[in-house]
Amino acid sequence: MKVSNILRSLTLLAVMTAGTVTAIAQSSQSQSTGIRRGSREKAAETQAGPGVTQRMQSFYEESEGSDADLQWMRVIYRSLDLENPSNAALYFPEEPADGEESLIRIIMRLVADGRVPAYEYLDGREDFTDKSRLNVAEMLDRFHIPYTQAKGSTEKNPRYTIAPDDLPAYEVLSYYIIERWEFDTRSNKMDVKVEALCPVVHRSGDFGLESVKYPMFWIKLEPLRPWLAQQDIFVDDDNNLTRFTYDDFFAMNMYDGEIYKTRNLANKSMMQLYPDPDDRKRAQDSIQARLDSYDKHLWVPTREELQAANEAKGDSVDADKKPEKVKREVPRRSSRGRKAPKVKENDGPKQQKSSGSATRSVRRRK
Repeated sequence: MKVSNILRSLTLLAVMTAGTVTAIAQSSQSQSTGIRRGSREKAAETQAGPGVTQRMQSFYEESEGSDADLQWMRVIYRSLDLENPSNAALYFPEEPADGEESLIRIIMRLVADGRVPAYEYLDGREDFTDKSRLNVAEMLDRFHIPYTQAKGSTEKNPRYTIAPDDLPAYEVLSYYIIERWEFDTRSNKMDVKVEALCPVVHRSGDFGLESVKYPMFWIKLEPLRPWLAQQDIFVDDDNNLTRFTYDDFFAMNMYDGEIYKTRNLANKSMMQLYPDPDDRKRAQDSIQARLDSYDKHLWVPTREELQAANEAKGDSVDADKKPEKVKREVPRRSSRGRKAPKVKENDGPKQQKSSGSATRSVRRRK
């Protein structure tokens, strides 16, 4: 009995020891896994930048559809003048205040820190490949913007810091944007997307003449959207609630821009194609009218739309009412070539009045 009790006790002790070792191993493994997971998330957040994680970036990334789903597409270049009240939200506030800042300050900070890629502004063309990747230091030197090397900057991944007072926020008075007007056969609707934008610096000439425009660089809108979606803006002075963001401003096409170029075979701008200002303005209006009415010409108008169009023209004819035939007087010629008296076309032969006497036949009797 004593031997069996001793064996039972040893067996129980071995089982308890094995369970303890297993629990310790699982705990250490879960702790190590949590550390690894936290380090990965921290690395992803550091790579994306503070306030924007890799998950947020993937949320704003749009899958590129196939061209087979597109029935029609046109690329339009616009110039957004920030003096236009519709575009003033991109310029103000001039100085950062209450967590709000202008668009150029957000773009310059992200480009200088290497968080979003930028591309060289080529002469009349754009190339969003690594071959045309912007050299940030050369761009800053070209526009005489002071900068310093940021912490963590390497030769392969350079990063720069720009003081807020050294940013050319007051000189960026316009933007160039690239629009893509697409008609998708899957959704059967027209869609307008802003593909890229370019800040434009306005600086006076050497002799105080009219200011000269200097495009800085192209930057695609898609990698910029996570930061634009976090910045609230004012778009209406009558409503002081910030209900929109920079991302909404471009996604909802709330801007007002002049067409300065369309993608064409000769790669010429509107000014090159139409040197006369009046001809250029008529061409711009014609292009905009075709863009606005392209999808409307794809469908047969309904009866209500026809009635509305007729009423707009001042014609209130009922669509169900058949038009009455107009009686025309057609001249007839006699057998001798002389004109016969005018007779109404729709009138039938007149019936003679009946009389009491018999009527003699005009036929020749045998």
